[in-house]
Amino acid sequence: MALEMKVPSPGESITEVEIAEWLVEDGDYVEKDQAIAEVDSDKATLELPAEASGIITLKAEEGDAVAVGQVVCLIDTDAVKPEGGSAEAPKKEIAKEETKAETPKASDKKETYATGTASPAAKKVLAEKNINPSAVSGTGKDGRITKADAVNAVPSMGVPTSGGSRGTERKKLSMLRRKVAQRLVAVKNETAMLTTFNEVNMQPIFDLRKQHKENFKSKHGVNLGFMSFFTLACVRALKMYPAVNAMMDGDYMIANDFQDISIAVSGPKGLMVPVIRNAENLSFRGVESEVKRLALRARDGQITVDEMTGGTFTITNGGVFGSMLSTPIINPPQSAILGMHNIVERPMAVNGEVVIQPIMYVALSYDHRIIDGKESVGFLVAVKEALENPEELLMDNNLIKALEL
Repeated sequence: MALEMKVPSPGESITEVEIAEWLVEDGDYVEKDQAIAEVDSDKATLELPAEASGIITLKAEEGDAVAVGQVVCLIDTDAVKPEGGSAEAPKKEIAKEETKAETPKASDKKETYATGTASPAAKKVLAEKNINPSAVSGTGKDGRITKADAVNAVPSMGVPTSGGSRGTERKKLSMLRRKVAQRLVAVKNETAMLTTFNEVNMQPIFDLRKQHKENFKSKHGVNLGFMSFFTLACVRALKMYPAVNAMMDGDYMIANDFQDISIAVSGPKGLMVPVIRNAENLSFRGVESEVKRLALRARDGQITVDEMTGGTFTITNGGVFGSMLSTPIINPPQSAILGMHNIVERPMAVNGEVVIQPIMYVALSYDHRIIDGKESVGFLVAVKEALENPEELLMDNNLIKALEL
């Protein structure tokens, strides 16, 4: 019996996915629950497991966009598992070699009056790109330049002055990356985005972590990192300035009485933004445990759409890559995002004296349609105050209880 495998729904509102990579070959024997493909949605990359054991027949190519519910492969459940664990099927490497062997060399092509001549459609495209037809190799009959050749042609980048490589590669973006690009452009075009900056003296947090991080890790199994301080400082500031925790919906503003904090993390497929739910109810240990859990799931490609859906405010840390200052882009439909940066020792005036202190620049990008300067600047000052006086403002003057030591 041939079992039809259809694309499952990765989440609400997702209607199609893209076959990012087949993990098996056409004709392979697969086991039930074996990962057979990676599929990209506009929110995440997910693995597609085999629904039964048998010999697989692929019905879609890598890079194809397929609708949810569409058949992408067949599994012959009556097939007997061959000795050695896989069916005798041609492999990609062999197929590539055969294709390579069958491809005629450029020198074998017959040269005629058509060689190097552009078709009318190709001429138009090349003219728009300001490319001379003589710089394009035609793949049409007898070397004629086709429209596809013109579309794929890349303008010359100048005359090389050395013997270095000047190759180029045309690679289609993943569905996730294309969706991120669309959303970021939409934010720039559809919001009144501004950014305000401040600096934070990180010495109090340095001192606190130095004194208690070993006990914290030995008791809770996670590090006492900077993210818990920033998350709880933002929770406090969001309560003080609720407009920063709101979002636009047409002519309405949606106010939230909870703080779901999105954290931007780098995954194998690019930037992902999982959400710490109800961060206002979490302790330092709770935040650090959740950050670690979500970061590991993102790194291992196991993050789900639900774990990245929602969020009322975002924190992004470009400092881990060495960024000194940036203007982060709002994560829609949210109205604000806090950017953390690297920590550098800088001279600072303290009680009338110049002292070297570890300083971090912080940036708050916000939607000016619902957040005014008073709220945006006040929010960032509140974050700064909490980070520079964490024991009083984040721990209620009870450090042992706050860190659960």
